[in-house]
Amino acid sequence: MRKPLLALAVAAFGIGTTEFIIMGLLPDLARDFSVSIPKAGTLVSAYALAVTLGSPLVVLALAKVDRKRALIVLMSIFILGNAACAAAPNFHLLLLARICTALSHGSFFGIGSIVAANVVPREQRARAVAIMFSGLTLANVLGVPAGTALGQAFGWRAAFWAIVPIGILAGAGVWALVPHQHSEPVHLKHELKSVMRRGVLTTLLISTMSSAAMFCVLTYITPILEDITHITPHGVTGVLVLFGVAITVGNLLGGIMADSQGFRAVAMGFIVLAVLFVLMPIAEEHVIPALITIALWGMLHFAVGAPLQTRVVDQARGAQNLASTLNQGAFNLGNALGAALGALVLTHGFGYRTLSLVSAVIAALTAALTVMAIAWEREDKKKSDERLRFSMRH
Repeated sequence: MRKPLLALAVAAFGIGTTEFIIMGLLPDLARDFSVSIPKAGTLVSAYALAVTLGSPLVVLALAKVDRKRALIVLMSIFILGNAACAAAPNFHLLLLARICTALSHGSFFGIGSIVAANVVPREQRARAVAIMFSGLTLANVLGVPAGTALGQAFGWRAAFWAIVPIGILAGAGVWALVPHQHSEPVHLKHELKSVMRRGVLTTLLISTMSSAAMFCVLTYITPILEDITHITPHGVTGVLVLFGVAITVGNLLGGIMADSQGFRAVAMGFIVLAVLFVLMPIAEEHVIPALITIALWGMLHFAVGAPLQTRVVDQARGAQNLASTLNQGAFNLGNALGAALGALVLTHGFGYRTLSLVSAVIAALTAALTVMAIAWEREDKKKSDERLRFSMRH
């Protein structure tokens, strides 16, 4: 059971590295193509939007394909996309290559999550999804710093060329280790009806709000650490590595907690996060409290990822591929919304410390919505049991 999860985790590592490495290479890209930093930043936003809007269409196109074959197709797109990024002769072709690469992102995580959940016993599904997502979190610890250093030393194209063999290794691993899994028959009307269920839409909204709460602060974590905590730029790199380790640990712990405690663990996580965000402006003034707060924040926030991914699959009976991919789009939509909300707060004259208070409000609302989702699920189960008892009596 562990070998397929390892192959999926390696693929997640490569995809995560591709997504986040662009941020460390933006100045080099802007200089090489003679564009402004904001224009170079469209490489980030276009990628996120392509994941949000394009990945569901790719999943529908692959709906009749065996899931293992679909994953191999997606890794092929990933490999070609990164090679195209490395060889792009101008900015517009690089942007197009990034968009094409992004199409494999949400689709792979969406289908891969279902594959991971299906290769383990039911009571270990969230843990299996967390193991797959550990590749994404490890990308922040190892892949992005190493790739950024490589790009700064040998040029940004070298960083993208270095990702290509990771994609080849991941594709070979999927081909050799992942078992075949047949997809369900697809009827577009039925798929759309399934993802429009209250449980699915609620989970997608929770995922979006969770990501927005995180990126409202995370997008501006470097100036926060430099201007408020007074950490050197070199020290900021170390803090980001600490954050990467924390999210990796939190991701794995979240899978274990979800398997044992269910969705209640997610509700508790958001409640604690809301409190942590309220305390963050005070902690930011001192190095040690700031480091502790950031580590706890990373652990808690990524602990909810695997449970949310598992829940959306549970709620979308008959449309698992599409719902799982839509949840990846929801996370990326939250990334963009959180960054935009943070920018709005700052441009209206509020300081960096205000950002965590905004995130606290979002986390508290997300906790309330999660509690409501649990109550609705109990209500639906009660009604279902009553209908079952009624049908048995008659």
